[in-house]
Amino acid sequence: MDIRPNHTIYINNINDKVKKEELKRSLYALFSQFGQVIDIVAMKTMKMRGQAFVVFKELAAATNALRQLQGFPFYNKPMRIQYAKTDSEVIAKVKGTYGDKEKKKDKKKKAQEPAANLTKKPVVVPDNPPNYILFLSNLPEETNEMMLSMLFNQFPGFKEVRLVPGKHDIAFVEFESESQAGVAKDALQGFRITATCAMKITYAKK
Repeated sequence: MDIRPNHTIYINNINDKVKKEELKRSLYALFSQFGQVIDIVAMKTMKMRGQAFVVFKELAAATNALRQLQGFPFYNKPMRIQYAKTDSEVIAKVKGTYGDKEKKKDKKKKAQEPAANLTKKPVVVPDNPPNYILFLSNLPEETNEMMLSMLFNQFPGFKEVRLVPGKHDIAFVEFESESQAGVAKDALQGFRITATCAMKITYAKK
């Protein structure tokens, strides 16, 4: 492995039955817990099937994600992750074709940044007494069990995710103990699965 660490990681052995948009959302949910993800490139061409590139803002985040998620069972296939050979030709090419999109994104990001600094105050969500089951709300429509499991199973004591049939915006997550549930709750409070939906987490009512 003589590839030098860089901001872009290359993933292969991805389940290629997953739709491109869902794949990008799931990768984003999984990798953004390690740091800010600037871009995700996943293409469905024959040459690029089952592969993706994730670009991090910070080098340390890329390194951390690579170590932590190596062999992670993503859609039932262990991910193989390495640093991209350069901060990647593929990325550069894609940036060439998606130039306008990127510019728009950057503008949006810049506009959001000052606001983000103002909202650093902790989000106060009215809560119930501690419970080993967490109640999630304000989830985006495309949320699935896989995405939530990936987010929560990095925390000790994780048992299962339960979605509520017919209601896409709420779910329950069960842990072995109240304290373990509390750690996950604090860490993921306000986590954005998509740009617009900040997840709200409370203890479930007993």
